[in-house]
Amino acid sequence: MAGRLRERLSRSDNLTDRPDFALVGVLRIPELQTSPARAIYRRVGYALAALGLAVFIVYLDRDGYQDSQGGELSLLDCIYYATVSLSTTGYGDIIPITESARLLNVLLITPLRIFFLIILVGTTLSALTESSRQTFKIQRWRRHVRNHTVVIGYGTKGRTAIDAMLGDDVPPSEIVVVDTDQSVLDLAAGKGLVTVHGSATKSDVLRLAGAQNAAAIIVAPNRDDTAVLVTLTAREIAPKAKIVAAIRESENTHLLRQSGADSVVVSSETAGRLLGIATTTPSVVEMMEDLLTPEAGFAIAERAVERDEIGGSPRHLSDIVLGVVRDGRLVRVGSAEVDSVEENDRLLYIRRAAN
Repeated sequence: MAGRLRERLSRSDNLTDRPDFALVGVLRIPELQTSPARAIYRRVGYALAALGLAVFIVYLDRDGYQDSQGGELSLLDCIYYATVSLSTTGYGDIIPITESARLLNVLLITPLRIFFLIILVGTTLSALTESSRQTFKIQRWRRHVRNHTVVIGYGTKGRTAIDAMLGDDVPPSEIVVVDTDQSVLDLAAGKGLVTVHGSATKSDVLRLAGAQNAAAIIVAPNRDDTAVLVTLTAREIAPKAKIVAAIRESENTHLLRQSGADSVVVSSETAGRLLGIATTTPSVVEMMEDLLTPEAGFAIAERAVERDEIGGSPRHLSDIVLGVVRDGRLVRVGSAEVDSVEENDRLLYIRRAAN
């Protein structure tokens, strides 16, 4: 059993050994949406900057140039020469020799020529450079990604978990989604999330998602056996990350714990309890839904102890405190261990969510 499991874990396509350009389509970094007009303005700005640099170079070396009249080049001559050179335009039998003609050429003809080239070639250039831009973004992202959250599976549980994090003001750029279904990854990318296409049971896919540098990993696949295997793989490459896993059956909880999960949520039993409670006290279910929805009403949150709260009882604070996190362990209010609040404690309390 252990041999087959080890063989499955080691079986991979070595994604992390591939060059960055080969990861385009596997790892997708969200792009900022830019209006077409703004993109054109930016391209025109680049063209003008290149033209200005060319004029500066020609003007510095103007003694090495000579016009058809045999005279020295003026600044206007340098601008004219740079303009004609950058636009790849060659004049043969028709050559503007007066300053007014050259000025009109610089001010009118050249802008029209640049505008024409942008309209004609802009879309083609954008398509040709898309792969290069994605390669650069992937390279930069892999170099700097740290302390993010990796979500395995973008099904109902994964989407709900991400919505909760976004509701708590977690930036979308700090969430990475791993899934084998490209259609759901497209939906995740539409929310500005970083996506990785592949099976999270493979260690190289998790490494591509930066799991080794992640602060937390949420395991939310559709099958319990997949959750166990993903948790085992994630714990192997991310020994310090907080791993939270969701399963359907409580009998598999010990397998998740043994695989390295810090917290295990049994989705079917939790839903069953709420269904049972709803038959007698539906208002309790409504309040639980309210507490679990961060966007409105009330929400459960965690905060540090304020200076003037040290030494006081957690039951007498202005907030409704449910528990105290001390030395990484949750102690419920009412226990003699937390009769008074200490400096390094964190409070689990109920806060009013923004409407």
